[in-house]
Amino acid sequence: MIIIEGIVGNSGEPDWASRLEGARVDWLVLDQWEAQKSRLRKATENDVELALSLDRNTHLHDGDILFWNERDHEAIVARINLKEVMVIDLTAIMEQPTELALRTMFELGHALGNQHWPAIVKSSRVFVPLTVDRKVMASVMKTHALPGIRYEFMPGAEVIPYMAPHEARRLFGGATEASHSHGSRSHGPPPHGHEHEVNHHDGHDDTHEQPHVHGH
Repeated sequence: MIIIEGIVGNSGEPDWASRLEGARVDWLVLDQWEAQKSRLRKATENDVELALSLDRNTHLHDGDILFWNERDHEAIVARINLKEVMVIDLTAIMEQPTELALRTMFELGHALGNQHWPAIVKSSRVFVPLTVDRKVMASVMKTHALPGIRYEFMPGAEVIPYMAPHEARRLFGGATEASHSHGSRSHGPPPHGHEHEVNHHDGHDDTHEQPHVHGH
């Protein structure tokens, strides 16, 4: 078993991208819940047993290098399968008169809460993980038809760099296929990853630590 206590680097960094060319890479495949854990025991695709013992509140990113053997040019790299995230843009709402803006935001919060969808608000955007089919979430948004609401679906890997560890755990840790959503009866057309506007109204800086790797 190999104990991993730090992250060596990330395969997306130019220096590491070149070093990994021609190297033998083994993958530690994690789902979005596992990626938020600082303590985890799991085997790689090549059946190498790893025990993660990272600093508290550390979460892994896709491409993080967990182990590097310079002599043999071998690496173990994290591959994280993150689901998409619905990103709601509140910019247009914030430009509306105060009373209308407050009512719209209150109704949006009620709509999300009624579906039991976790959400993170950062600046003028609301991030909601996909807990049900994308068509269902789009259908729920169209049903409520809030004025000025724009939304799009983004890959989780593009969203997570903007999240603090505790926000990432909230955003991805509870996002599973098993949802309490009440919108599953509706099936609207998929948004195809573009922004949509509803016009009707019905009332990694990540610091990579030097790893401490122990082989047993």
